[in-house]
Parts: sequence; C-alpha cells; structure tokens
Amino acid sequence: MSQRDLSRYDRQMLLPEVGREGQERLLAGRVAVAGCGALGSLAAALLARAGVGYLRLIDRDFVELNNLQRQTLYDEDDVRSGVPKAIAARDRLLRANSDIEIEAVVTDLDPGTALAALGGVDVIIDAVDNFEGRYLLNDVAIHLGTPWVYGAVISTYGLTMDVIPGQTACLQCLLPQPPAPGTVETCAVAGILAPVVGVVASLQVTEGLKMLLGRDDLRLGLCEVDVWEGELETRSIARNPECPACVHHRLEHLQAQTESRTVSLCGQDAVQVTVRDHAGLSLPALAAALEPSARVSLTPFLLRIAVEGYEMSVFPDGRAIIKGTTDPATARALYSKYVGV
Repeated sequence: MSQRDLSRYDRQMLLPEVGREGQERLLAGRVAVAGCGALGSLAAALLARAGVGYLRLIDRDFVELNNLQRQTLYDEDDVRSGVPKAIAARDRLLRANSDIEIEAVVTDLDPGTALAALGGVDVIIDAVDNFEGRYLLNDVAIHLGTPWVYGAVISTYGLTMDVIPGQTACLQCLLPQPPAPGTVETCAVAGILAPVVGVVASLQVTEGLKMLLGRDDLRLGLCEVDVWEGELETRSIARNPECPACVHHRLEHLQAQTESRTVSLCGQDAVQVTVRDHAGLSLPALAAALEPSARVSLTPFLLRIAVEGYEMSVFPDGRAIIKGTTDPATARALYSKYVGV
C-alpha cells in the first residue's frame, strides 16, 4: 500500500492510536454491519470512510420516506426507486471510497441465514431493530468466536456494549430473557431523535475500530446515553458464570427451527412473511401473471404489487413485506393468494 493510496486517511493516521501500521490493519479488516437502518447506515458510512477494507452490509428492507429523518445515508431518489437499503448503502459508500470492498446482502437474518451472512469477518456491528435478531447475533458471535458491538436507540436514549466471546458478558448475561411483547417501547410509539443515532453509532464504530486495531482499551460494560439530558454513563456488567449462551454454549436462538414465519416490522404498518420453500419463484413470471389483476412494478431487486389496498414487496428469496396491515394472518393470506409459494 503506497503513501499515495493512504493519503485520504492522513488525518486519521496522525492519531497515535492509529498511525500508518494501524491504518493498514484497518484496510485488512473485515466488518459485517447487521441492519442498514438508522444505526447501520451511519455506522457503515463511518467504517467506509475510516478505510475498513471489507464491509458486508446486511438488511432485509427497502428505503421509505419516513426513514430519511434519521437514516442519513439515503435520499428521496432511493425512496422513489424502492431500492433495498443494503444496495443503496453500498452504492453510496463506494462513491465515497472506491478503494474498499463492500458487499450488499439483501436478506432477513434468521437461523437459516445468519451463519453465512455473518461468517468470515473480524467484527460484527449490531444495527438490527428487534430483540429476536440481537439474541441471534449473540449466538452466532459466540459460535464463531467473533466480537460484536451491541447497539440500540429509542426516543432520545441509546445503549451500546462490547461483546467479546469468552471474555466479556454477552447479551444473555445482560438480559437472560428477551423482554415480553408489549413491555418495551418501539420507535413506532416512542419515536427517535436523530442525534441519538449519531452518538450511539459513533460509539459503536469507535469500539469496532479498536477491535480491528487490536487495542486493549475497549469500553467494557454497558454504555447508556441520553442526548436530551446530555448524560452518558458506563456501568460494568458481570459475566454470568451460568450463562446458557456464552458459558454453556446452548445457542437456542441459532438452533431454532427455520420454518415459515410472519413478523411485524418495528415502526411500520407492515408485516414480513418469510417462507423456506421458495424454489422456482421467478419474479418476472409472477409479475406477468399478476399484471392483469394488480398494479405491478418490477426492479432488479424486488417486485412491488399493489392490490386490495395493500402493497406487497416480494424479494427473490421468497420473502415479502406487506404494507397496510399489522395482522400476521392478513399478511399470510395475501401472500398465499398472490405469491402462492
């Protein structure tokens, strides 16, 4: 790597914590960003501009107008095109740094996809929007021995924690059981102030860069921030000596069955339907079959179907997001009627 190639990182290399050797380590580093919404899109941008050599951006969704208030990587053109977030993020970031490799993975993280999606990296940045996904990340990281950085935001408040398998407390040490449905506020109810996204994503990326640099000054413990009150506090979290995940390696979330399922999406009037038997699904053929009875729009990434007052976005892997309902039964019925796999 020549000095000219490194010139874009000059100000970063001036930091004694980084230097030229550290920058070369970053360029050799591999990071997966799980989720390309508010936290993930900003984290990906910071990592790309820092010169992390390989980024894998994983997201199941596409860009919508109400994302733009807090998902600063995207714009109205992305909304109009209906482009998946992972694709939009990759294309935007390659225009900022064409010297790195960015892989976009449009998929839902579940027990059937998570190992392939998250394997082969040095660090995982958590930017998923639900506890089911975070417990799955925790299990995958333990299974692979990969450090990851937990992050979450709601309202004006955010959390982040470093998880290093075999050394620190894991998510299940912090929260032995996922919160019961209805007991935790969601962004659809509490909202999100965009500046808290910036703070938490910045803290996450800083810790991720430290991991890639091999630093021993990680921010261990749970970091809590409230940007409205101007408060930031870190408290230690003890590793549970009987933790079923990081101590006994009972990785129940990773080992769960991967049957077809429906999931209401956080902050959206929408339900995601995931099926496992999607062999033979052709989006062009489906579009042609539905054109006489529905309004369809086919892109290289998905098929949009407007029918019965609902909008369905069907992906090549057979997954669909049905807008206009929060009822899983309604979503499943619409999927069966119009997609039928």
